[in-house]
Amino acid sequence: MTTQTLGTKTVAENYINAVFEQLKQKNSQQSEFLQAVEEIFLSLIPVFEQHPEYIQHNILSRIVEPDRIISFRVTWQDDQNQVQVNRGYRVQFNNVVGPYKGGLRFHPSVNESIMKFLAFEQIFKNALTGLPIGGAKGGSDFNPKGKSNSEIMRFCQAFMTELYRHIGPDVDVPAGDIGVGGREIGYLFGQYKRIRGANEAGVLTGKSPGFGGSLARKEATGYGLVYFVEEMLKDNNETLENKTIVVSGSGNVAIYAIEKLQALGAKVVACSDSNGYVFDPDGIDLKILKEIKEVKSDRIQTYINYRPNASYTEDFHGIWSIPCDIALPCATQNEIDGDAARTLLANGVKVVAEGANMPSNLEAINIFLENGILFGPAKAANAGGVATSALEMAQNSGRNYWTFDQVDGKLHEIMRNIYAESKEAAQKYGTPGNLVVGSNIAGFVKVANGMIAEGVY
Repeated sequence: MTTQTLGTKTVAENYINAVFEQLKQKNSQQSEFLQAVEEIFLSLIPVFEQHPEYIQHNILSRIVEPDRIISFRVTWQDDQNQVQVNRGYRVQFNNVVGPYKGGLRFHPSVNESIMKFLAFEQIFKNALTGLPIGGAKGGSDFNPKGKSNSEIMRFCQAFMTELYRHIGPDVDVPAGDIGVGGREIGYLFGQYKRIRGANEAGVLTGKSPGFGGSLARKEATGYGLVYFVEEMLKDNNETLENKTIVVSGSGNVAIYAIEKLQALGAKVVACSDSNGYVFDPDGIDLKILKEIKEVKSDRIQTYINYRPNASYTEDFHGIWSIPCDIALPCATQNEIDGDAARTLLANGVKVVAEGANMPSNLEAINIFLENGILFGPAKAANAGGVATSALEMAQNSGRNYWTFDQVDGKLHEIMRNIYAESKEAAQKYGTPGNLVVGSNIAGFVKVANGMIAEGVY
């Protein structure tokens, strides 16, 4: 944190700075984790000024240290009977609000820093939902792309053979994330049942609806993102109808955000994958996009084979050069930097809302806020996925099965409440309209009060 950002030092500022400096010394190589912590810390100055008891109980030093970090070897055999070795993680960060809850990510980029940043963000995102779930994250540097179903099954079984001893319906409930969908969750759940000798459906979420999963789970993060944007626009007497929108990514979040946006009358003109992006001036054809990504698991470049007016450009970062009313980053962390933010601003963007985790860096966020752009931060705007995971947990616990419309209705209500709480907290602590500050504070206060109530442990 910089003196320039914090301004004149108060007791609260000195405390926050001191904790952050200690954290940097301990975690100097973990840039993603430090970025996530700094973004939240900068929001908390007015909270600590009004609540000195948080300093007395040293809440910050306690909340930035995970309850535990589990790292383990995953050994499995590929189809050529060659032994492969990956590393697995589970970061159980904070369970004050409820059992640990957060996804599993299978991707070559997975490391301890990324796991810690995601789990740290998950604490406050989960608290914002109003549901009894704590924060965790896990995964492996295993890459499912290009692997056969048998290889993925063997890896998942090996992964769960270690993970099972650390999770449970009332302890830690993993879900899916990048690289972990219904197929992987199925293999993981099957191995858990085999080892435990019991059908504890509530131990994993993201299961297929036929065996304990929730309807609307696949759509939830994308739909929830759009519901959050709707609330932002309503407060400014606007709707999504006829808005031009750019959505990065082409996974579940992006696809179902596009689906809901189109249903509400918006025009989505671009989407991307890790290689590049497509621009379709006539609007993205959702049927074709689903065929490419969900059926064929192909690259986004093939979209132009179906749509003659569409164009493809290498390097997905360039997607932010397309003029739009609304930008929804739904791909990966730090995909929008200062230059991309300035380009979006110059091209007339009015709303930016994050469907991915931490897709905008601090410079980009500051540019958006300083220029009056309506900005929906990830921990609020993309909380629909974990909210619906918690709804799946509730269905499993009660042996219930809700309809799609029932789950979607609950999701819509949760996203409205998240927006309202974030807006209210921003107003209460002197930054009206700043949903970054508002969502950080609204989530943090719930967790901090719980930590004080439970004593020191």
